[in-house]
Amino acid sequence: MINELRILAGATATGKTALCQIIAERENCSILSADSMLVYKGMDIGTAKPTPAERNAVSYYGIDLATPDQNFNTGIWLQSARRSLADSESGLIVTGGTGLYIKALTSGLESAAVDPHRREKWEKIWQTDGIQALQRELQCRLESSAAPVQNETNPRRLIRALVHLDECGALPTNWQCAPKPAIIALTMPRDQLHRRIRRRVENMFAQGLLDEVRRLRERYPCWSGTARAAIGYREATAVLNGEITETEAIERICARTRQLAKRQETWFRHQFATSWCRIDEDDSLEQTAAKVLKLWHEYGKTAVKHN
Repeated sequence: MINELRILAGATATGKTALCQIIAERENCSILSADSMLVYKGMDIGTAKPTPAERNAVSYYGIDLATPDQNFNTGIWLQSARRSLADSESGLIVTGGTGLYIKALTSGLESAAVDPHRREKWEKIWQTDGIQALQRELQCRLESSAAPVQNETNPRRLIRALVHLDECGALPTNWQCAPKPAIIALTMPRDQLHRRIRRRVENMFAQGLLDEVRRLRERYPCWSGTARAAIGYREATAVLNGEITETEAIERICARTRQLAKRQETWFRHQFATSWCRIDEDDSLEQTAAKVLKLWHEYGKTAVKHN
């Protein structure tokens, strides 16, 4: 059973998959995909899924786990990921942009069910009165000897603590003390990333995204909400329905992908102890691989939570 992993995260279109491919081929490793869209069978072009040739050269996990008409969630992915830890006989590299998947793998999922009404109450307070209101409420409810909570700036963690107090009368175990998982993540200048996103989107249409969506709709008339809303697939569906033009679809996909990239970097910055590997579009894969391998050697592997 693998207990520690090398993780390479980063925003979409930063080149994570291609980079891990050459490292895995060189070191005879397998790859675990942490991408919430690569789990869908047949959704290949719009997700930039590894090609059959790449998957023949390297063993991949976390890909093609469901059909577009099936519901899928983080818990299902985590079960599959943990099986890959047991099955993989060689080294395993985790790569992807779905921060929730990586967080679940390294920190686990919440085991206790949360009353949605209690969570909604604290979320409304946060939205109305700000994070300081959560901090004040939590500090008032803690014992006088408890450490101040003003340094806790993650509203989700504060809400979780308040909900747990409502339900159990105590804080979650080690709610402030648990260290953030350490990961490596790629980042690049914004203008370069935006150019890469546009090239990727244009290539998807050139490679037959519309035909792919047409075939998938014929085979799976009713898609799950997540698959239906996937970037690229929602817009391609609109083109096939005659609602927008291909040019309009490309612009919408580029805009949504840029927004996704920004959210991904924010998540990795706040949820992990992230060491950023800054790359440039003129860097070769070999140069970038050398940077990543150096960081992995310097910071070590990331522990995995098995329960």
